[in-house]
Amino acid sequence: MAVEQSKVLIIVNNWGIEETELTRPLRDLKEAGASVTLAATTLDPCETVQHDRYEGETLVPDARLSDVQAADYDLLVVPGGTCNVDRIRVNEDAIDLAQEFAHAGKPIAAICHGAWLLVNAGLIAGKTAAPCRYIRADIENAGGHYVDEQLHVDDANGWRLITSRKPDDLDYFVGAIKDTLA
Repeated sequence: MAVEQSKVLIIVNNWGIEETELTRPLRDLKEAGASVTLAATTLDPCETVQHDRYEGETLVPDARLSDVQAADYDLLVVPGGTCNVDRIRVNEDAIDLAQEFAHAGKPIAAICHGAWLLVNAGLIAGKTAAPCRYIRADIENAGGHYVDEQLHVDDANGWRLITSRKPDDLDYFVGAIKDTLA
């Protein structure tokens, strides 16, 4: 498969998403030719923030979390933003999607707080991840191994996990997603 033939699903809550952690993968993957779907809790506009504090760009989702399924996609992206992930990590549709991707052996890319969803989905045990330092204890308490790296790719447990710490790591993060799809 090539990036041009791939279908990527990005899942978010409708507010509190770290702006560049959503917009960079969304736009860079589309520009590379991938078909990208932005799914949110509702069809209301998605309000992003910069550094969890300042108003960011607003985007319109393509679908609701409850209306998409892993079988239709090649890779899942979970952007950060503390409030965003704090909400989707307890959303049953988001948890189910993450589990469906992992159980089907499909890759998941999570940046910053995004890996929190994988903790709640019971998917982080036995994996090594490089999320933001604020969720290190959550990763370790769930049986995962935390590393402080710009990018970490882990193929344990039959599925690929791509993680990065923060917006400064987006070049590495998006690059690893493209490499995985290629």
